[in-house]
Amino acid sequence: MLAPMRAVRGKNEIIAAEDLPEFQTKLLGWFAKAKRDLDWRHTRDAYRVWISEIMLQQTRVAAVLPYYRRFLARFPATDALARARPDAVLRSWAGLGYYSRARNLHRAAKEIVARHGGEFPRRIEDALALPGIGQYTAAAVLSIAYGEPHAVVDGNVARVLARLGAVRGDLRQPKRWRALAASAKALLPAQAAPVAYAGDWNQAMMELGATLCTPRAPQCAACPVARWCRAHALGIALRLPAPRRKPKPVRLTLSAAVLLDPRGRTLLIQQKSRHSGLFSNLWQFPAIESARPAPEKLGRYLRSAFGINAALEPLRTARHTVTFRRILLAPFLVRAAKLPRIGLSTKGMVRTPRLSEIERLPISSATRKIAAAALAALS
Repeated sequence: MLAPMRAVRGKNEIIAAEDLPEFQTKLLGWFAKAKRDLDWRHTRDAYRVWISEIMLQQTRVAAVLPYYRRFLARFPATDALARARPDAVLRSWAGLGYYSRARNLHRAAKEIVARHGGEFPRRIEDALALPGIGQYTAAAVLSIAYGEPHAVVDGNVARVLARLGAVRGDLRQPKRWRALAASAKALLPAQAAPVAYAGDWNQAMMELGATLCTPRAPQCAACPVARWCRAHALGIALRLPAPRRKPKPVRLTLSAAVLLDPRGRTLLIQQKSRHSGLFSNLWQFPAIESARPAPEKLGRYLRSAFGINAALEPLRTARHTVTFRRILLAPFLVRAAKLPRIGLSTKGMVRTPRLSEIERLPISSATRKIAAAALAALS
């Protein structure tokens, strides 16, 4: 039976010290039998654990799996990732979203090679100094890969803790989140336990939140630790945690120009602009933001920015969502005798690939939808 961590009984201790060994044993036993068979659970290699944790941020497991496999086939170790060109890393990430994660991965890999001999650092202070590494990711990698006794708190763990302790209010309120982190630390098996326990414990807490203690339909009857859950005892599990206030959706339209020359080449740009974030600052078609499809406004933009004066053929529209923004993509095909030459200093970087080959470049899913509408029309 696992020994509990020594902790002063207080408001952050949601399981009584005398119950903690049985609580830990029950949850770890359930995890050993019920855990999902996921690629990153077959390794304690810090690099692979790190890649999985970054990919899983705000992204479903089912969506991550194929990307994880392809990414590791392309960049099997930290040094391979560090040596890669930024475009190659972004291209391997294309479609997964939140592209700052890929940029930070690349930057962090370079630092790990330069400062830590190519090995993900074991000290939490060193891990936290890496680009894109916060408290959760550092704790997850160090506990799973190295068995270091750091408790993780993500959305799933916070929900489990809130129900166990019947915690009311907005969990993301800083003081309340710190209290949850203290509670998570108090539940962590003692350092005297086998080194695997810290990582297994954190994964067990996350797995419980992901599969049984879910937001809308908690399966309390199947929960291995339901007897210790205050929310279940009070009959309020469905009401906890309190729902977060979501930003009001913002609706907008992006009118985009798919320029096409007689050789089948198109124009892609990479530049900072009001809407470049919607394309994740990757390669994109020239576009303008408006309240509704605006071919006249787009035509004026093409004339002033690129010297193009040609008819705009409307293509099939598409819907696209980025966080709280609901976007209508309104593409237009623009046939040009010759693609413009643009000074890199004034219009950002420019590429003129074949329209059918733009998948070779790092592009966002929004750009991919625009290209698909053009290719469908041409075929």
